Amino acid sequence: MSGIFGAVSEKDCTEVLFFGTDYHSHLGTEYGGMAVLGDDFVRQIHSISQSQFKSKFYEDYKRMKGTKGIGAISAFDEQPIYLQSKFGPFCIVTNGLIENAEELAERLLNKGISFSEVSKGTVNTTELAAKLISQGENIIDGIERMFEDIVGSCSLLLLSKDGVYAARDRLGYTPLVIGRRQNEWAVTSETSAFPNLGLEVERYLQPGEIVLINEGGLVQKKQAQDTEQICAFLWIYTGFPASSYEGINVEQVRERCGRLLAKRDRDIEVDIVSGVPDSGTGHALGYAIESAKPFKRPLVKYTPGYGRSYTPPSQESRDLIAKLKLIPIKEIIDGNRIVVCEDSIVRGTQLKNFTVKKLWDAGARQIHIRPACPPLMFPCKFNLSTRSINELAARKAIRSLEGRDIEDVSKYLDESTDEYKRMVEWITKDLEVSSLRYQKVGDMVDAIGLPKKKLCLYCWTGECPEKCNSIKKDKQAETAIK
Repeated sequence: MSGIFGAVSEKDCTEVLFFGTDYHSHLGTEYGGMAVLGDDFVRQIHSISQSQFKSKFYEDYKRMKGTKGIGAISAFDEQPIYLQSKFGPFCIVTNGLIENAEELAERLLNKGISFSEVSKGTVNTTELAAKLISQGENIIDGIERMFEDIVGSCSLLLLSKDGVYAARDRLGYTPLVIGRRQNEWAVTSETSAFPNLGLEVERYLQPGEIVLINEGGLVQKKQAQDTEQICAFLWIYTGFPASSYEGINVEQVRERCGRLLAKRDRDIEVDIVSGVPDSGTGHALGYAIESAKPFKRPLVKYTPGYGRSYTPPSQESRDLIAKLKLIPIKEIIDGNRIVVCEDSIVRGTQLKNFTVKKLWDAGARQIHIRPACPPLMFPCKFNLSTRSINELAARKAIRSLEGRDIEDVSKYLDESTDEYKRMVEWITKDLEVSSLRYQKVGDMVDAIGLPKKKLCLYCWTGECPEKCNSIKKDKQAETAIK
């Protein structure tokens, strides 16, 4: 999971680039980077694992001068990558996941092409994308060839002497949005980067579309594909509340999710409604509005220095953040029956050990967990997320109930089956909560407001998006269990 931002101006673009990139800090915790083109390329990358992007780059951006630039906040790879190619030098940032990265890297190595960047023992996927693009006849041809070669998804910004090329992945899993302020242009993963910088949404890039932005304006270089499968998790968890994708605001979707959870929850009596901050707050507000129960904050997030506990790569880091960032308020918790709205249950360990335990310890009378999405069943194939099927709470439940890993989990996907009910009961007991009720797939889709066929729901349903060449359905269970 990464966030990318680009800026183009007739004057210096670095201030907009600096703050625009910083507005993606909720999408990554490992590296930040910027590249600017003025008289020449200037590039800077820093680790942000122990500090914030702003503090690391504040002095850098004052020294970096240029009319066009790109930036990234990354959860894994160091970027931007600089490459000297046959069609000139360029810098590149990416967002997505290349599933067949090892295979493609081996193919390039066999052709005598070397890699200089290694991230945690593997090839840097942004460098891999750059090397694949450099095999083309020109930049546009190279991007199209790269799209054809990869399994997974990759949206990118490429900075060259021509300007900033923006390319959204072919099925649109990850968004890219064009913004404008008079003669200044920007492109972003998150529209929340625009308002405070005075930028207005010009348009949303469509899947497979490639555009070039420079001082002369915006030019389409490649038309869009006719298929769209944007990640539904953007609205449920990943995205910032002020952001919109395909014109649909995140916070409004979360409120609708909460309302739908409450509509199916008429059989419990509670005293207060709460959300696990920050991403659970919008869902809880919707639940409180629909149920007419008071919204309160029994757990508050100590913001400075603590990022999202989902994004760090190691379980140890995730647990430490989860332990330290949420502070319970005993005066609100003690003696109350509490609904806790959560964006999702991935592994379940943080919810159990660092959220539920804090509530019980502070005197909660009942705790009712309400995730805003269905049980997660399959690791994401299109962005950096949970990488192992064994981590997922639902899979742990199935393994315990069946006594082994099973390939066909279809009965556990159906909310009407006894298998599904037993799975939820197992997770409820494991979390040590009063009750657990997941959002239904149909309700989640309705809350987002796009047709189901335009959403990627793979991590909940295991169904490969239409025209997707990255997963063979008959190998889903086999690949996942490995």
